[in-house]
Amino acid sequence: MSDNILKIAGLKVAYGGIKAVKGIDLEVNKGELVTLIGANGAGKTTTLKAITGTLPPCNVEGVISYMGAPLKGVHSFQMVQKKLAMVPEGRGVFTRMTIYENLLMGAYTRDDKAGIDADVEKWYAVFPRLKERSAALAGTLSGGEQQMLAMARALMSHPNLLLLDEPSMGLSPIMVEKIFEVIRDVSKQGITILLVEQNAKLALEASHRGYVMDSGNIIMTGDAAAMLHDPRVQAAYLGE
Repeated sequence: MSDNILKIAGLKVAYGGIKAVKGIDLEVNKGELVTLIGANGAGKTTTLKAITGTLPPCNVEGVISYMGAPLKGVHSFQMVQKKLAMVPEGRGVFTRMTIYENLLMGAYTRDDKAGIDADVEKWYAVFPRLKERSAALAGTLSGGEQQMLAMARALMSHPNLLLLDEPSMGLSPIMVEKIFEVIRDVSKQGITILLVEQNAKLALEASHRGYVMDSGNIIMTGDAAAMLHDPRVQAAYLGE
């Protein structure tokens, strides 16, 4: 049995004449925290949307395999049943539902009530602010609180693979620190993570391996700690 959770081979995505992703290869193995970094418009979010089948109409080529089986033809709502969850850019919380109801939505594929209740309390312990406001509508939360909720909601599904799209975007430095603390802790629990993040320094510090994407191509990959000290990465993404 391969330890491979996600494998992308020759992925191309084109919107009309615009080639957003130009034939990339990428893989994530069981238990890894892998980051995909790059500037705005590099094709990172498009790659995640290709994995989850949430792209707008466009031309997609290549093979995306999850747990050894191709994802082609699998609807996005079926991904959660297959224990593949994503925290999208912009959080995507259900604004007219309470925090508690949002968490229950994360567990809609489960029927173990005691386990669901225990997980709600688990994430309330990690994010005490969510417990304080559990009856509040998600739309009334700050951006940081919504990010906490989006992450907790995704983790309620007990994913084999968690996709995180720009979790630090628009957050205060103290909230970014908290979110990355949770990402590291979730990784230590053995949950496999693919992290797309503009904050290259934090992402590489937290990750096992990294990929650098530029203009739709993977231009570098390797051990995350080594990439942190690579002069090319420092010059392009770390401001050094």
